[in-house]
Amino acid sequence: MSNMKPETKCGLVLEGGAMRGLFTAGVLDVFLENGIAFDGFVGVSAGAAFGCNLKSGQAGRVLRYNRKYCRDWRYCSWRSLILTGDMFGADFCYRKLPEELDPFDNAAFDANPTEFWLVCTDVVGGTPVYHRCDTAGGDTMEWMRASASMPLVSSVVRIGGSRYLDGAITDSIPLEFMERTGYGRNVVILTQPEGYVKKPSSLQWLMRTVYRKYPALVEAAAHRHAVYNAQTEYVRKRENEGAAFVIRPERPLPVRRVTHDPGLLQETYDIGRRTAEQKLEQIGSFIHAGRD
Repeated sequence: MSNMKPETKCGLVLEGGAMRGLFTAGVLDVFLENGIAFDGFVGVSAGAAFGCNLKSGQAGRVLRYNRKYCRDWRYCSWRSLILTGDMFGADFCYRKLPEELDPFDNAAFDANPTEFWLVCTDVVGGTPVYHRCDTAGGDTMEWMRASASMPLVSSVVRIGGSRYLDGAITDSIPLEFMERTGYGRNVVILTQPEGYVKKPSSLQWLMRTVYRKYPALVEAAAHRHAVYNAQTEYVRKRENEGAAFVIRPERPLPVRRVTHDPGLLQETYDIGRRTAEQKLEQIGSFIHAGRD
């Protein structure tokens, strides 16, 4: 009978935050460049839309297309919201961009055995839905779109008879999901500094008006701040117990959720890179501790 300790799977958890996700992109590019790999990962909203490039192995792609198209009205604008129903244009972001302008490497994504989940919110049930993306074909881009479809500035996304919006409404930091799925040790990338406390939304009245057909969604959105704050407390607890390694900016990032300044996007990305580079040895030790 073997006395060897069973290997503990190591996962990665990617918070969203729209353009704050450039911080995450900087961290992930450092991982790719230094061979830092995980058994599986989960992304929420921008964490999914940007994080998928980790599975396709495309370092630099997120920064490249965001810098190039951040001022293109088709990518993100009030004009796009008025004309298409989505501030981040669905056809441009999830078809034209990955298929033509800056191609997503579908073959590399499919060949990479790393498990990848994303989180959406079922608008009828007001509950999180965790979808595993094994291949880049089929409706995968629609799932990514759904995960990143922020309420009030996005159309409800219909997939297979169900309706979805932003996963961050119901599970912004899915560390507990990863642990339930069998990942005993997890690296968690947050896009807010330590001590950040989310406040109740001032637009709850508008949520009630726009989504009156979806009362469970409205209820979930009303409690989002409390759920988020409880999750950051849980992350801190697991960090103190040695089961999580947290990467977060030291101070609030220079970008807002929507930013059209390529210089600010570059600055945010660079902060992510520096943060990861400073912790590279610690990250490697944390991952390998569960595999020894």
